[in-house]
Amino acid sequence: MRLGIVVNSVGSERGGYTTTRLGQAAENRGHQVFVMGVADFAYDADENIRARARTVPKAQYKTPDSYLGDLQGKAGRSERITVDDLDILMLRNDPSEDKGDRTWAQSAGIDFGRIAMRHGVIVLNDPNALAKAANKMYFQLFPEEVRPKTLITLDREEIKAFIKDLGGHAVLKPLQGSGGSGVFLVRPDDRSNTNQMIEALVRDGYVICQAYLPAAVDGDTRHFLMNGEPLRHKGKYAAFRRVRHGDDMRSNIHAGGKLAAAAIGESHLHLAEIVRPKLTQDGMFLVGLDIVGDKLMEINVFSPGGLGSAQKLENVNFSVAVVQALERKVAYMGFYRRNFDNVEMATL
Repeated sequence: MRLGIVVNSVGSERGGYTTTRLGQAAENRGHQVFVMGVADFAYDADENIRARARTVPKAQYKTPDSYLGDLQGKAGRSERITVDDLDILMLRNDPSEDKGDRTWAQSAGIDFGRIAMRHGVIVLNDPNALAKAANKMYFQLFPEEVRPKTLITLDREEIKAFIKDLGGHAVLKPLQGSGGSGVFLVRPDDRSNTNQMIEALVRDGYVICQAYLPAAVDGDTRHFLMNGEPLRHKGKYAAFRRVRHGDDMRSNIHAGGKLAAAAIGESHLHLAEIVRPKLTQDGMFLVGLDIVGDKLMEINVFSPGGLGSAQKLENVNFSVAVVQALERKVAYMGFYRRNFDNVEMATL
């Protein structure tokens, strides 16, 4: 299998990233992996998509760090590849990380992925669906049963009125972005800061105002879905809990949250079953659900991370299961002479 992986930039990848683990797992299973940044593509005059990609010598890598060391170092090599010759192209770049003078990069992976898809490459997650999911508004397309009560607006007074209707307890965050950046908790006894929070968010665009879920005090659960189903390997679910640190309402690890094992129960599986039809319909191959209590806080379809955390806690290499799923897709396309739409193949 010839596997291409798109990242924000090859040089910014880290050994702990899920993307690195997927590349390592694929190499260890005998596949050729090409990693490219969103700035490395070209649409050539012969109408083929090409890219300057990094690859490694054939080897068995014991750790993600050793694989990444070769990929980024002298042992690795840079090749100008024809993207159309790949079997699979995984879009693992995070558009929210490309702001400022790189706003052009936010859609580059999707744009080139769409053309590669039309040339017969399996592109995951489906680029047309990713374009629809470019901001958190995509979340509102899922059934109300799985979501907290939500308002999305630029109107400051509407936000204040909605917070009042919620009893003064709410969560504010930007429509764009990920990783817990710019997330504020509004408390009934601290309304003096509400205006400042709203102003800080409104100047950068639309604001999401959500009902606060009391269960958030216990953190959240990241639960991975693959092909529309809970990702399970060797009897273990790919999932973990993030427990918030002190008074910081964010449970993201970079915000100080702590890891803990997740006990996946009926409520988690029920949520996964409710969102499964749309995720399957949209061609979302690998997804991370962020669950608080019996509600979803986010559905992460762009480069969902944390498989390494799940592996550490469950002692199961879930990256291998993902690569095995990719292998099956390539086999299906061979059997049926590529007679499947990308959105269908994405979740088979």
